[in-house]
Amino acid sequence: MTTYTPPKVWTWDAESGGRFANINRPIAGPTHDKDLPVGEHPLQLYSLATPNGVKVTVMLEELLAAGHDAEYDAWLINIQEGDQFGSGFVGVNPNSKIPALMDHGTGSRVFESGAILLYLAEKFRAFLPEDRAARTEALNWLFWLQGSAPYLGGGFGHFYAYAPEKFEYPINRFAMETKRQLDVLDRQLADNEYISGDTYTIADMAIAPWYGTLMQGTIYDDAATFLDAQSYKNVARWTDLVTERPAYKRGKMVNRAWGEESEQLRERHDASDFETRTWDKIKPAEESNADE
Repeated sequence: MTTYTPPKVWTWDAESGGRFANINRPIAGPTHDKDLPVGEHPLQLYSLATPNGVKVTVMLEELLAAGHDAEYDAWLINIQEGDQFGSGFVGVNPNSKIPALMDHGTGSRVFESGAILLYLAEKFRAFLPEDRAARTEALNWLFWLQGSAPYLGGGFGHFYAYAPEKFEYPINRFAMETKRQLDVLDRQLADNEYISGDTYTIADMAIAPWYGTLMQGTIYDDAATFLDAQSYKNVARWTDLVTERPAYKRGKMVNRAWGEESEQLRERHDASDFETRTWDKIKPAEESNADE
């Protein structure tokens, strides 16, 4: 590997290369004017079914399954086409990452997937224990995910699957960290049915779209084999438990625009949309680590 000597002051002279290079830039703010669509429900979600997007649609579907008045409109944000840099989206999330939520019932914008999960849990008093100790433990794991997933996605996933060239050092560095994280989860799940105890919470909804899909071999060029993921038996058991929930299965379909058509629901405006889906002819968006 060629040794790189950093300049005294870094400048953006060219795209970084690799998949998603066209949407990476060192400045914030909108690139074009574009209003966001608004449906009939108070909750308006603007997202894509990457792991961070799936967290929120799973939560919304779980709320509905539990009988809460959490109907929502979910609009697809095609990050490959730069939808996240439209002025309307930037107005909801100045960080230009999916997912982003507008609650027109309260006038609140909510961005960052962990913040959205916490907002919805508090709004509907669901999937977050009221007991202080149990609540704290669930939040421990929610924030563990928020801090750990970038090492899996932006670290391991990028260098293993998306970088223009494969280099041993970064792949080994982030493979080691990802396996350490899997071991953290495996040890926690040895004595707990769910991540934070015996109750299904927003911590499970946050972690499963990242580490569950890794266990199932559906992200990063089947990295599950490379990482020997199935050796983490407790994580494998928990993955099956969570991902077989009917609301989880529905949630992971919402705003999905790639793969088998039977697994896609590009927009969602009503529960009946799962039975009456139509396939808009839009350019597929690839699964990525670019949402957060």
